[in-house]
Amino acid sequence: MGMFLDSIVPSERYKDIVRTRFFVDKSLMIAELISAVSIDGQKYVCITRPRRFGKSVMADMVAAFFGRTADGAPIFEGLNILSDRKEGRTDGDTSTPAQFGIDKEQVRECMNRYPVVYIDFSEIPERCSCFDEYITRILEGLKEDLSSAYPEIVSDTSKAVWDIMTEIFQKTRQRFVFVFDEWDAAFHMPFISEGDRQEFLRLLKALLKDKAYIEFAYMTGVLPIAKYSSGSEINMFKEYSMAASELYGEYFGFLEKEVDRLFEIYIQTTRIPKISRDDLRFWYDGYYTAVGERLYNPRSVVCALTDNQLKSYWTGSGPYEECYYYIKNNVKDIRDDLVLMVSGEGVKARIQEYAATAARLDTKDQIYSAMVVYGLLTYEDGSGRVFIPNKELMDRFDELLLSKESLGYVYSLARQSEKMLAATLAGDTKTMAQILEFAHDTESPILSYNHETELSALVNLVYLSARDEYRVEREDKAGKGYVDFIFYPQHRRGDALILELKVDGKPEEAIRQIRDKRYVLRFQGKLGEKPKFEGRVLAVGISYDRRTKKHSCRVEEL
Repeated sequence: MGMFLDSIVPSERYKDIVRTRFFVDKSLMIAELISAVSIDGQKYVCITRPRRFGKSVMADMVAAFFGRTADGAPIFEGLNILSDRKEGRTDGDTSTPAQFGIDKEQVRECMNRYPVVYIDFSEIPERCSCFDEYITRILEGLKEDLSSAYPEIVSDTSKAVWDIMTEIFQKTRQRFVFVFDEWDAAFHMPFISEGDRQEFLRLLKALLKDKAYIEFAYMTGVLPIAKYSSGSEINMFKEYSMAASELYGEYFGFLEKEVDRLFEIYIQTTRIPKISRDDLRFWYDGYYTAVGERLYNPRSVVCALTDNQLKSYWTGSGPYEECYYYIKNNVKDIRDDLVLMVSGEGVKARIQEYAATAARLDTKDQIYSAMVVYGLLTYEDGSGRVFIPNKELMDRFDELLLSKESLGYVYSLARQSEKMLAATLAGDTKTMAQILEFAHDTESPILSYNHETELSALVNLVYLSARDEYRVEREDKAGKGYVDFIFYPQHRRGDALILELKVDGKPEEAIRQIRDKRYVLRFQGKLGEKPKFEGRVLAVGISYDRRTKKHSCRVEEL
């Protein structure tokens, strides 16, 4: 067992994951990899995904299955990869290895068969300050591992790693599996120069490209290979991204049925459950595979169920700084889109993932491409639009709008949102109208109100801070129709709000619609159940007259 060759670490880590309460079995990806190699001859696979989408777990799984260091049977015998059952599966799936053109015996032949070279490129030597120290740890460590594993062959460790591995192959016919996690981490390290990066690519090419000793190479990262390898250095890899590639899409992120199963486990094993199934959807859903299946952020779902608490489990330099980093070079063109996106609307975008890797992000498409790649936005291929995927990310954008004066009118209106909520709860329609008039005095083209969508986006902005106390949902099914906004209080005794908007109408018409369509039923429990809320339910009508350029408001208790 070495540091990089035949390391026990990935197997132990994956074994620990399998034993956890909220483990999701994604082991059938192994069958797809075996099929790709044995049937299609595809030896080089690179899967790019946003952070926190399970890349490292899957890399550990691949190394644990193919690696010869530890017996994989105790781990994999109970998983889908070694199952030929189509019925009775705990995850409700009917897939088996056979659907990928291989049988269970072929799978077993591959398990624990290969020496695996596993490298996590995000790990660095202690007090590392330059590329030479970084790469020497890897190259010299791998040489030492090879020397220990093949002492009768490796006598001269001054040779290049690829020469040593070629010699081992010539004498033993032994092929290796390579598993690289966070392969692009070196490109984010401040002590590594552009010249160093090119040297890193040349080293990868020398180690991997056209080498007879490779059974297959599996690599993960965040950004596309095109960012770094514009030439032929590592163009042998076939790359699979979340937005553009259908293959492997279901293995990164949680599918709806998988979250259903986790929620059942949570309900059965948590003493006082505080999270509903709708909560998980509202907080962590909203991403898409390339075939249009909805995906949940896996790390966030597991953390929320484990902690029995809903909150943002993203980490970064600050609550909103990560979002601002991408838009800071083009605030003027982006801010109107932000108003639409924080109200739940999508924005047209031409997503090209390689564009996300530009040295400077200036155009909208570059900015949105980067934010999709990093998971801050989601892309819906059918509509060609980008969205803020869920509340976890929406909270970050809310904080951005409330914190960055450079956003101009957007920041100014967002800062009025606390006053707007207070005026609404007090029935102070005069102040409400004044705030809306203040909004209309800005120079935003979104205030043309050519469609009710623009009014809706503005109203969402001037109620932005309400999200600290409410779950705000748009176009929610209620009573006999769909209401524009419903504000669900986070506390049972809080006041609920139902907002209906009218362009070239009157607020009284909005109130009448709320009453006639019985939207208030959304706050009443089923027959015999205790009501969900004990506070008031307020009907709020907001209108805009394009002829007089005036807003009108009305608030009534239901």
